Amino acid sequence: MIKLSIPHLAGNEKKYVDEAVESTWIVPLGPFVDEFEYRLGDYLHHKDVVALSAGTAAIHLGLVMAGVKAGDEVICQSLTFSASCNPIVYLGASPVLVDSEPETWNMSPSFLEEAIISRKKATGRYPAAIVVVHLYGMPARMDEIMAIASRYGIAVVEDAAEALGSEFDGKKCGTIGDYGVLSFNGNKIITTSGGGALICPDKTAAERVKFLSTQARENRPYYYHTTIGYNYRLSNVSAAIGCAQIEELPDRVKRRRCIHGLYSELLAGAEWVTVHDEPSQRFRSNFWLSTVSFDKSVVGRTPDEIRMLLLERGIETRLIWRPMHMQPVFADAPYYGGGCSDGIFENGLCLPSGTTLSDDDIAQVAEALKECLAK
Repeated sequence: MIKLSIPHLAGNEKKYVDEAVESTWIVPLGPFVDEFEYRLGDYLHHKDVVALSAGTAAIHLGLVMAGVKAGDEVICQSLTFSASCNPIVYLGASPVLVDSEPETWNMSPSFLEEAIISRKKATGRYPAAIVVVHLYGMPARMDEIMAIASRYGIAVVEDAAEALGSEFDGKKCGTIGDYGVLSFNGNKIITTSGGGALICPDKTAAERVKFLSTQARENRPYYYHTTIGYNYRLSNVSAAIGCAQIEELPDRVKRRRCIHGLYSELLAGAEWVTVHDEPSQRFRSNFWLSTVSFDKSVVGRTPDEIRMLLLERGIETRLIWRPMHMQPVFADAPYYGGGCSDGIFENGLCLPSGTTLSDDDIAQVAEALKECLAK
């Protein structure tokens, strides 16, 4: 079976986990947590990183730190996984969904500004925050998005859960917004089994996030709380895995980009299929997942039908995220767009991209896809 993206354990994972167990540091916090945060900060060229239990937890705390509260509206990219949007509701706020633009598949700056102006007219207030996503590792147009956010005084939570190692204009994704989110779920470019991190603007913010993520316990000799807190810190054992994984991160990014290059080369002559690529040199994707699109009306098959045909051949693929404005749970949310994300969802497919795959595996996937599209 050629899987979509599985953990790649080829370094010091066992060594570091054994060290954590032997030291009896198997609970949240511990020396590996500190080390993992340091190594993340060093890689990102941004010191203030807090390791958390999940990327979703990082989005939640990023919104808390941005000042989002019950009754607020928060703009969120529609074409994304639900974890980008769910924490808005955790806080009693309401999502406002914004369409993508075709080159990056990420938040459209023009529809973003339209949404901001429209919501001010409708509610008398600007949205409290913006959640922008780097989908499948492809950087969003962060210069335009940050300029718009600054113009209206709105905080940006940059969801780089899929984009560790990606860059926009030479800056690491996750370090451009007011807060940045990373995920280390099992299928990500590096994993801690489960886990995430919040990239903070400064040390003061990072210390506040650490406080909130450890149940907001005040520094007193008894349990004393003046603030609602969360049990969101990463465990020392998970961080030990992370320390080993991040040692391999440059090679992981290089390999995912190589896999994308192979798909681009192998599918270059295939009729009706397009490999999604970087719009220009300003965008440097980690290509966490390589994605393709095709016109289902021409091919005569839907992406799900092609997915099932490939599965019969032992190849796992995935449909593009179903946009949030098409989800029943967000059916009542305001939506600003022109159908771009609908089209991407209806005509796109994610291909196997894990770094455990060989060049021969990628060639097999490309050949099988061409055959499925041709029939």
